[in-house]
Amino acid sequence: MPTPRVPSPRGRLKDTATVGAGRVLLAAPRGYCAGVDRAVIAVEKAIERYGSPVYVRKQIVHNVHVVTSLEAKGAIFVEEVDEVPEGAHVVFSAHGVSPAVVSAAADRGLQAIDATCPLVTKVHREAVRFARDDYQILLIGHEGHEEVEGTAGEAPDHVTLVTSPEAADTVEVADPERVVWLSQTTLSVDETMETVRRLRERFPALADPPSDDICYATQNRQVAIKKIADRSDLVIVVGSANSSNSVRLVEVALEYGARAAYRVDFASEVLPEWFEGVETVGVTSGASVPEVLVRDLLADLAEAGFADVEEVTTAEEDLVFSLPKELRTDRSGQQDARAMGGRRSS
Repeated sequence: MPTPRVPSPRGRLKDTATVGAGRVLLAAPRGYCAGVDRAVIAVEKAIERYGSPVYVRKQIVHNVHVVTSLEAKGAIFVEEVDEVPEGAHVVFSAHGVSPAVVSAAADRGLQAIDATCPLVTKVHREAVRFARDDYQILLIGHEGHEEVEGTAGEAPDHVTLVTSPEAADTVEVADPERVVWLSQTTLSVDETMETVRRLRERFPALADPPSDDICYATQNRQVAIKKIADRSDLVIVVGSANSSNSVRLVEVALEYGARAAYRVDFASEVLPEWFEGVETVGVTSGASVPEVLVRDLLADLAEAGFADVEEVTTAEEDLVFSLPKELRTDRSGQQDARAMGGRRSS
């Protein structure tokens, strides 16, 4: 029997008298990226293949709706692998894990499925490579974030965390001639580049990563919100509080001219008082947000008088990642069709 869809809360605006008569600028790209899509499908496929429960270390992606929906299908989310029964299936989240976590899972005989985003895996490999070459790695990122912990865990003796442009002014290095910067994939592009600029002022020999560490989806969503921010009296970002890229979208919107900007998980969290004097509302969503949540918000906005929607597109995304290797074949050994691509979120 199929699991019923978990409804997303709506309603605060639709039960209110019309608060305005205006338009919506809908940013594109928005919502799910290829890495999130892959990770969510991985949990669904694991439950389908192995039965419930399937355990997931940490939130598979940082979105309340996604986590709740997967729990309804049979996923159990845990903080650490020692909470998983020996021999059970466990999925590692899209944010990646350190080698210590992989070893701990193996010690418990767990059947691990690695749903780490391939773009995060790329940063892990860079950390290993530069550590092997005896570089000090200045990792730009947020302390305590799962992705940062996973990357730092690849080379703990070589990684120094740099949490902000201001931190770049005080960080110390052992050898200014052998230092490289890497970054968390979900940061503000502008702030990261400012951090790098300050680091290079102090350490002119600072090496760059072989390619951008901030992922294409994070960059694309920031470019899109910049395009509409100064045309918007109010920007609403759909995304969860622990979603780094969603929080950055609010900051970027304000920096680039939005009069006000707020983040919400659900349409029901939007407050009528935000709309005083508002004629144009900008809307976007973080890279771990399913499109259904944006559609719910647009429906509520339409009922509140904001039915004119203009989609502003700054890039087209068609990147897809194959599923984790453990899920690429079905029980009969045939290639799984969904492993060859992905599903678009909009």
